[in-house]
Amino acid sequence: MVSVNSRKRTGLTTDELESMSSALAAGKRVTVYLRDPMPSLDLAAGTSARVVSIDGSTVMVSPKGVADQLPFEADELQKTRTPPTSTGPARQRPVKATPAPSSATRIAVSAPTPSKSPPESVLPTPAEAKATPPKTPRRTKNPAAAAVSVTITSMGESTWAVSVSHGSKRQGKPAEVTSDRVTRAMHALGDDTAITAVDAVIESARAATQKRIDELSSELEAARAVLAHLDEQAGNS
Repeated sequence: MVSVNSRKRTGLTTDELESMSSALAAGKRVTVYLRDPMPSLDLAAGTSARVVSIDGSTVMVSPKGVADQLPFEADELQKTRTPPTSTGPARQRPVKATPAPSSATRIAVSAPTPSKSPPESVLPTPAEAKATPPKTPRRTKNPAAAAVSVTITSMGESTWAVSVSHGSKRQGKPAEVTSDRVTRAMHALGDDTAITAVDAVIESARAATQKRIDELSSELEAARAVLAHLDEQAGNS
């Protein structure tokens, strides 16, 4: 014959939940106590837990010696440390077998203080999975993934400068190269837009140089004419 314990569980009352919610809103520390032991987390009945938040009859707490925040129903907690007398076995949270954890269900491993033995992994109930969604891992910057930029700048009629940047940081000083080397490099890359742009700059520099040569040639011819005239005057004197 199996005896059934018919003692009614009261836990936290509605008034106590409202009082604790007001205390949390005022920035006060609210402490409750577990009614039943949790061997899977090495928690005894009467273990204190700091209340983090209250949503209806669900209370999110941080039990002493456990790093995680866990959800409990109001009937699983009490306001006083002394646990109620119970002749039945310790209450266990149900563990449902699932093929694999998904975005709605995760495996949470609690970490007690170093003085206690490490607890076993616990698969949370659907209420726990809803209350404590998985955290998104923090992204870290990878210096090796920064873009490398190579910039070629026209510095004059036949001189170009090549500079290299790693991300937003410039690497070293710009190096000077001649226009013929830039032209060969662009044709080796095979980019028509780059080839056209470089050829246009070189052609403009060539035209400017030719104009300068023509001007100097005219000045030279004028100077020679003046010299010849002076020589002629000197011979006639």
